[in-house]
Amino acid sequence: MKAALKVSLLATMMASSAAMAADKVTFQLDWLPGGDKAPVYVGIQQGFFAEQDLEVSIASGRGSTDALTKMATGQSDVGSSDIGALMAAKAQDGIPVVAVFPYFTQAPHAFFALKSSGIDSIEDLKGKKVATSPFTSSNAFLPLVLKENGLSEDDIQLVKTDPGALGPMMITGNTDAIIAWVTNTALFTTQAAEAGKEIVEMPWSSAGLSLYSSSLLASERFLSERPDVAKRFVKAFAKSLEFTYANPAQAGADIHAMVPEVDADIAAAQIESITNLVYNDVTEADGFGVFTPERIQQTWTYVSEANGLSEDALDPQTAVNMSFMPE
Repeated sequence: MKAALKVSLLATMMASSAAMAADKVTFQLDWLPGGDKAPVYVGIQQGFFAEQDLEVSIASGRGSTDALTKMATGQSDVGSSDIGALMAAKAQDGIPVVAVFPYFTQAPHAFFALKSSGIDSIEDLKGKKVATSPFTSSNAFLPLVLKENGLSEDDIQLVKTDPGALGPMMITGNTDAIIAWVTNTALFTTQAAEAGKEIVEMPWSSAGLSLYSSSLLASERFLSERPDVAKRFVKAFAKSLEFTYANPAQAGADIHAMVPEVDADIAAAQIESITNLVYNDVTEADGFGVFTPERIQQTWTYVSEANGLSEDALDPQTAVNMSFMPE
């Protein structure tokens, strides 16, 4: 009996010691939980972070600026955000945050229209009413994608509305087209189907605007003070990314388990609809999780023009630290 008690106590002490040994990392979201945010939840639920002796907590966010500020001020260690927002912030304020791993190697911006509208390409938007959210980063890139397709902002009637109203406006015919991210494709498809309609998706990445987008970012302080922890985190996060897009149904269930208000099936559909942002011609050419100097420069060229910044305002290579990528 005493021997059994000693063994039980020893096991408890060992488990407690192992738990205490786990390194804590705070992950910063840049928006509300959803299918596109699934990898960090998958990493927790599938034990990928635990395998690397990491205990990960998730902090809520309200946009790229909010996420960058929290990482820069040490409230969070790593997080997800648009690398374009990071570059603009570094050019203007020298923010101490860098990108360490790309996962959306194509940007998610897109036009959507009903199939019955006859709008099949960006050129077809001339003279049309187009609705957008007031706060989306897509608005900054709109003049560039229009220019790439022989149009200007004067060629469309742009109206701004609440993001939740975009889908219903398109489906009821109150606008000819909308601007949104392809992360919303599953939602718009469902809304249209309920009305007996179909949608057409026109990604800007296929219309001349090809650049890096959402990436794994980290505070420079975190990287310099806990480099081993950072390396283990990136390794686990990369594994989570691969699992998420290979197993969307399970990934949807994993995020629902931690955030019950996120519907597992909708999250899974979102993941399926944005797989081509992660795996595409860029990842085929460069490899998964690889930043190339040429594409970093190309991204900054677009970002600087979209934000009215001089290209000389930033060496874009300083916005990236590739030394933490998994081998």
